[in-house]
Order: sequence, then C-alpha cells, then structure tokens
Amino acid sequence: MQIQEPMPKRADGTTMTPFEWMGGEPVVRALTDRFYDLMDLEPRFATLRGVHGSTLDNARDRLFWFLCGWLGGPQHYIERFGHPRLRARHLPFAIGVEERDQWLACMAQAMQDTGLPGGLQAFLNQQLYGTADWMRNQPEAPAAPVAGDGSGTT
Repeated sequence: MQIQEPMPKRADGTTMTPFEWMGGEPVVRALTDRFYDLMDLEPRFATLRGVHGSTLDNARDRLFWFLCGWLGGPQHYIERFGHPRLRARHLPFAIGVEERDQWLACMAQAMQDTGLPGGLQAFLNQQLYGTADWMRNQPEAPAAPVAGDGSGTT
C-alpha cells in the first residue's frame, strides 16, 4: 500500500521520513505516551494491559526508542540494546490474535488522538499490522462448527 497523501519533501527536494513528517521526537513521545495511557485507561485494552507488568514506564521508553528508529529517526533503541530482535524479545509473552488486535487498535487510536496525518496513519497501520501479526506466538482458536456444515455436529 502506498501513502495516499504525497510524502512531504525537504527543502532540497528529497522525501521526508515518516519520523520527520510526523514531527520528530516530540510527536513520537506524545504518540507513545498516548498509546500507554489508553492501554491503562480503556477497558477494551485490558487483555493487552495484562500482558505488561505493573508499571508501563520501561515499556514507554523502549517503544519510544524503537519507534524513533523504525520511523527513520535516531536509532536510540539499537544504540542501547543492539538489534531489536522483536519476536525473540516478545516470546516470553503470550501474544495471540486478541493481543495483536488490541495492540493495533490502541496504536490506531493513539495516532488519531495525536493528530497524525490520515495518509501517514493508514501507511503506519498497514506496516504495524505485518509486524504485530508476526509477533503472534499463540495459535488461533479453531472456529466453532456451524450446524449443518457437514461436520457431523448439530
């Protein structure tokens, strides 16, 4: 998927990174803080909140550092910890479809609340979906059979 709005250009005519387009570190920090505030406040994100520890301070900083680099800005996370190894770092946590979907919904709401341009939101939602889906380490629950579907159940 392409960004629907034209990517803004720098003064020299080159294309901005998403990090630059969204406003740099202050906006990435605001996005990260809103994401974790929503997780703490909204009952619809309770399962996601339950995966995290009693405090979100460490997670806030790590996500902020990661997003800065992932969006094309300073590589704060890599400078501190090396390669993100996202899947390996998240294996200790049970991440299924529900956790993935809550994470994506929480981030989408945070992007909207932070005022990111619509085209940038759409692009980031698509990119984040691929990453979030790849993080799943729990099988999907099998679909319940439907009466009369030939499965022998009624």
